[in-house]
Amino acid sequence: MNAPAAQLDGGEFSFELPESLVALDPPEERGRDRDDVRLLRSSLADGAVTHHRFDELPVLLGPGDVVVINTSATLPAALPAIARDGRLLRLHLSTHLPGDLWIVELRLPSPSGPQPFVDVTIRDLVLPDGGTARLVATYAIDRRIAVSNRLWLAELSLPDELHRYLEVHGSPITYGPRTHSLDRYQNVFATEPGSAEMPSAGRAFSHRLLTSLVAGGVEVAPLLLHTGVSSPEAHEPPFEEFYRVPAATARRISAARLAGRRVVAVGTTVVRAIESVAGDDGTVHPGEGWTRLVVSPRSGVRAVDGLLTGWHEPRSSHLSMIEAIAGPPVLRRAYQAALERRYLWHEFGDLHLLL
Repeated sequence: MNAPAAQLDGGEFSFELPESLVALDPPEERGRDRDDVRLLRSSLADGAVTHHRFDELPVLLGPGDVVVINTSATLPAALPAIARDGRLLRLHLSTHLPGDLWIVELRLPSPSGPQPFVDVTIRDLVLPDGGTARLVATYAIDRRIAVSNRLWLAELSLPDELHRYLEVHGSPITYGPRTHSLDRYQNVFATEPGSAEMPSAGRAFSHRLLTSLVAGGVEVAPLLLHTGVSSPEAHEPPFEEFYRVPAATARRISAARLAGRRVVAVGTTVVRAIESVAGDDGTVHPGEGWTRLVVSPRSGVRAVDGLLTGWHEPRSSHLSMIEAIAGPPVLRRAYQAALERRYLWHEFGDLHLLL
């Protein structure tokens, strides 16, 4: 059977993703190592694609390249919740805002996975062990546009400190029929809990592979960006997220660019953080705060030369960011090759290196 064509028509990238290409389980559940996934390399110069194993990454990079990773750790951010009318729901904690407010999403449990749930009459929820959540108002990505009724600003009242409470009562946010243990949703270099969903481009890195990169002269530089919920059905632009780019990482990136070396972002979250603190000349400055930056072909990129990322759904904002880095012809060729070779999608799937 022919693979569905990947098209960029009228500025919108579209294709049909077969369900058989969705990776529901991590490689470890299939008897393989964490880094035993496939890697498609796209040349940004001419769009040529080559096929590799992910553990070949040290061969594809070189001395002086800077690989930038996101050290945010994943929270068990899905909680069972009961509405006042007795309906059983799932409350997804997305982003902890200043003022102790949360951006949250409600989902309806089902055998195929939590489904979108919108009911503007529900405002009060009962959480485990006497916790409560009150939905204050629909969340707006800016002061003029409400994203949708699926996202809310909420006040939480919990009987224990947040991380202890989630450790006991929470589980990882998933959208499919199966949920795995929290360690399956953590990157090996994660240090600071705060992401609603795993920054999944870094999942395939093992300690062995990181050691091999450093031994080959590749620099590994950390930053932080706490990701919110993605909700794959919505295809909305990313909303505000907290980031931190340390001074040492900013210096490494700027020095690499000045020396003509490559800066490779591990994931779209890293691109967003770097571009939030990049000057017009590509110099990167340290910074910390909340970013609303949406990287698109219109905005372009200033400080990133390459990207390691997963395979994304059609119409997602991630694809718009990748198009900003690669351009439409390279993007179209890569996705067509991935569909033809049956690469696997989602956080437990295969990877794409644009270089």
